[in-house]
Amino acid sequence: MKELGTLKTFLSSPKKIVITTHANPDADALGSSLGLHHFLKNRGHNCTVVTPTDYPEFLHWMEGNDEVVVNNNDTHQHCAKLISEADLICCLDFNGLKRIKNLDEPVKNAQGKTLLVDHHLNKEIEADFELWDDKAAATAELIFDLIKILEGESEINTAIAEALYAGIMTDTGSFKHGSTSAKIHRTVADLMDHGVNVNKVSRLIYDTNSLNRLRFIGYALMEKLIVNMDQKVAYFVINAEEHERFHLKSGDTEGLVNYALSIKGIVIAAIIMEKNGEVKMSFRSVGDYAVNDFAAAHFNGGGHKNAAGGLSDLNLEATVEKFKSLIPELQHTLI
Repeated sequence: MKELGTLKTFLSSPKKIVITTHANPDADALGSSLGLHHFLKNRGHNCTVVTPTDYPEFLHWMEGNDEVVVNNNDTHQHCAKLISEADLICCLDFNGLKRIKNLDEPVKNAQGKTLLVDHHLNKEIEADFELWDDKAAATAELIFDLIKILEGESEINTAIAEALYAGIMTDTGSFKHGSTSAKIHRTVADLMDHGVNVNKVSRLIYDTNSLNRLRFIGYALMEKLIVNMDQKVAYFVINAEEHERFHLKSGDTEGLVNYALSIKGIVIAAIIMEKNGEVKMSFRSVGDYAVNDFAAAHFNGGGHKNAAGGLSDLNLEATVEKFKSLIPELQHTLI
């Protein structure tokens, strides 16, 4: 908890604050950002959430969504200006500047102080203020802790509580992952006391599928799922044409990899996706196998022990062949 004792003093007068998070924000990234945004704004600070890229429509229900500035070709200069003028830049839910795409240089060159709140392994950022705990289940959990450190728990309203609950619920896999602790359940109980309707938040995130997304999931399960029971590996390969065919939007492939991991006997799952000229990968595992190490070693990635991502510098076909060639390594590790 580096220098958090002085953070309260620093925030004792109104400040210009920018909150940013990783590219392609998920519920933890956006929920943490908006939860902190509401808290700081209610304390009189001029606060703006800036995301490196757009994010799924199923997160747009969060209060404050219409105030988020999404970085793109048209807004990049404005985003860079906001960062350069900020007294404090809050870096939430990422451990290295490469995770924020072309906002990395503006943040790196900013004159304001920095606050890091994150739960990923292998922290690369050295901030002026830090709340970093790789044992935490979600960054939203740490934002709740930060609010308590700043003696602001009584100021948590429904908007803050819902945003933080969404982050915790999703990053724990609806409380199924091994990171789910007694502390997480106590935190959720406190958030419920502050007005969270857990059924409402769950439905807004999980039960707002488009027809295209449901048809895509059916197609992927029937036509694109590759299962190797001998090697305990299952994976999907999705090409750019299939993205266009099903009119997939940001977030529509969210959770697909978990279907592969849910197969009895499978301990490693992956999805290899071609989109917008990039080949992205998501990895999931159960037990002791660390897919973040695998992603870092072979696919320019990283993340958590049982949930990681990567980016290939090869085309889709070559990436698939590389992944297949590494399956024996996976099998050897698992045995």
